[in-house]
Amino acid sequence: MHYYEVCLLGKRAPLLTYHFSKVLKPYQLVTVEVRGKECKASILRRVEKPMFQTRMIQEVLPYHFYPYQIETAHFIATYYTSTYGEALALFEPFHDQPLSADCIESTTDLQLSSVQEQALHALQKVESALLFAPTGSGKTEIYMKLFAEAMQEGKRSIFLMPEISLTPQMEKRLQIHFGERVAIWHSKLTKKRKEETLKRIYSGEVWIVAGPRSALFLPLQSIGLIVVDEEHDDSYKAHQRPRYHARDLALVMGKKLGAKVVLGSATPSAVTFARQPVIRIKEPYVRTKKRFIFESGGCRLTPAMFEAIEAHHRAGGQILVFLPTRANFKYLYCDNCGYSVECPFCSVGMSLHRHRKVVQCHYCNYAEKIPESCPSCGAMIRADRIGTAEVVEQLRDHFPYMKIQQFDKDTITTANKLQKVLDKFANRETDILVGTQMLAKGHDYADITLAIILGLDYILALPDYRARERAQSLFVQLAGRAGRAREATVMVQTNQPEFFTEYLGDYEKFLREELIYRKDLYPPTMHLCRLLFASKEEAKGLAEVEQVRVQIEQFGIVEIVGAGKAPIEKIAGKFRFNILLRSPHRSNLLRVVKAVHRGQFEVDMDPVDFV
Repeated sequence: MHYYEVCLLGKRAPLLTYHFSKVLKPYQLVTVEVRGKECKASILRRVEKPMFQTRMIQEVLPYHFYPYQIETAHFIATYYTSTYGEALALFEPFHDQPLSADCIESTTDLQLSSVQEQALHALQKVESALLFAPTGSGKTEIYMKLFAEAMQEGKRSIFLMPEISLTPQMEKRLQIHFGERVAIWHSKLTKKRKEETLKRIYSGEVWIVAGPRSALFLPLQSIGLIVVDEEHDDSYKAHQRPRYHARDLALVMGKKLGAKVVLGSATPSAVTFARQPVIRIKEPYVRTKKRFIFESGGCRLTPAMFEAIEAHHRAGGQILVFLPTRANFKYLYCDNCGYSVECPFCSVGMSLHRHRKVVQCHYCNYAEKIPESCPSCGAMIRADRIGTAEVVEQLRDHFPYMKIQQFDKDTITTANKLQKVLDKFANRETDILVGTQMLAKGHDYADITLAIILGLDYILALPDYRARERAQSLFVQLAGRAGRAREATVMVQTNQPEFFTEYLGDYEKFLREELIYRKDLYPPTMHLCRLLFASKEEAKGLAEVEQVRVQIEQFGIVEIVGAGKAPIEKIAGKFRFNILLRSPHRSNLLRVVKAVHRGQFEVDMDPVDFV
């Protein structure tokens, strides 16, 4: 009899020992019984017969993990503080099936401009880089050329996109050039479609996998290229254990695989801009005239907007209307001057806690009384907002003869619904598309001549050190949806137009100034780690936070920015608390967290969300 230590896939359980009559290889998949239930597990190592009684492995499955998956899972478990079983469960294992490593001649016949060719040659010379290029500058064509080159070298590619809202349009473009060698992967696929896709990957038919962050974990052999499009997008960050960031993980995997990694964006994150070699395209492929109109106000449609919608509809154009969705908690904002109540210690907006009659910083927990009027101009200060459904209703009342579609996570719940909405818009069966951040994610439609952007001041007022970056990025991305082939107008509702006009056409200037603003406070010069506590008893939760805070303080090597109640204080009957840590050295953060972690909190390394 042989004895094996195994980890349960997707579980927080400790390593367990089982026995089997045959010799098994490390990282083979098996099924085992745990408390009367069948669980998938991975063999880790063969061990000596233990002193305690063991159970037999139930079944040996024809799947295993590859060395690069094992190494990456080890990094995830260590850096993002999860169990090895949770980290390995992210990956789809390999099937026991030999693959041909033949090179493939690509059928793509894309012609690049001289500027695109220069960018392509620059990318060919580096292991990883940021492709910093405006919307409509032909980033996708450069990606296609890189995919074709990888195939000719016998290498496969992963193409990450931030959300499934991008996949239908991109799937068509990829299939035009690469046919059946492309597979699309995302969470909204049916179980049957996922099984069919995995069979095609196992057989070696698939050379390019495209999709959101989960596509990174598919069992591709001979990976030579990973492209992360719209690298700035927060949806690359997982919000459940393991709380990995797919962009950062792509760079880690690239090094382990010897694969090229290309991060692309028109509005790159300040962190990527600072840390990666930058390959720049400065002008869009097709230059069209674009007019910007800035209107004061908060987050509501105005008579001027209704007039513009009517005029553009009459002229045969399509319209986008954007409004923000981050309404998990409220923050105070002045409709008159755009002022938001900022923390005096953290340079971020403070959140409204009406029942406690305070505004509070969610970094250091500084709090003060709710101001009765705007401290800047004396006008009424407000914390209300409008939703997508309400905007759709207003537009339908005003324009009963127009076809209006809502485009957000409330309405787009399946891949089928997504495909229908986008097909209708592409076929001009929809006149106005009303939506949230999903609108900003790389859609390319030639007939959009009017983009209306509401509520950017709400983004600017967020209690988040990246509020300026988020607002500026959204503005540029949304403006980029209009005027791809025709003259266009962008209407922006803001009380701070100078913040947007100052960087109009020069996002690089914004990034350079943002890096100065963040120096010695926030990434990229500092690293953050957020500890999340939850307890059914408020007093018990507070006591745990205080105990951990004292332990961390004793190390004296990381800064405790703040400790206390979370912005959303209670979810599903549990009180929530945070400790935010800061250090110029990641290693110090990891060392301290590992030393004090006894399972009483969740760890969020490099957090992007602070609610």
